[in-house]
Amino acid sequence: MSKENKKSLSLLSSFLTRNFLDLLGDNLNPIKPSSSKGSPWLLQFGHSNSLCAQASRAITNHAPIGEYRLRFFPWESFTYSCGLYSIETRRHIFHKCCRFNDYWNLRRDTLSHFSLFLQFNPSAFVFP
Repeated sequence: MSKENKKSLSLLSSFLTRNFLDLLGDNLNPIKPSSSKGSPWLLQFGHSNSLCAQASRAITNHAPIGEYRLRFFPWESFTYSCGLYSIETRRHIFHKCCRFNDYWNLRRDTLSHFSLFLQFNPSAFVFP
């Protein structure tokens, strides 16, 4: 493998580590995303295109929130309506934001509870 390819893989790994949401299965073991038939991800979100899109945005941290805008559009200004923090982050939305149901705080970081959070908060991680 060339030095350039190794560097690219290293950057991708770093990006995924920082931006990819790690979730647990109901057995509390880490789960990896999969599009295979019968995978936990498809069983959880496959019935709804909008829920699947919302989950994908939250999992990859590629959503219309300040953290995303700062990463991709740092020259643009943005406002955050919560007022508690200067930048809206995924972690803030899950754990602190007064605009969303705090169901996440009551549960472990499992795929099923992540799905419930998104269902109870349909405006989280969606583009206007």
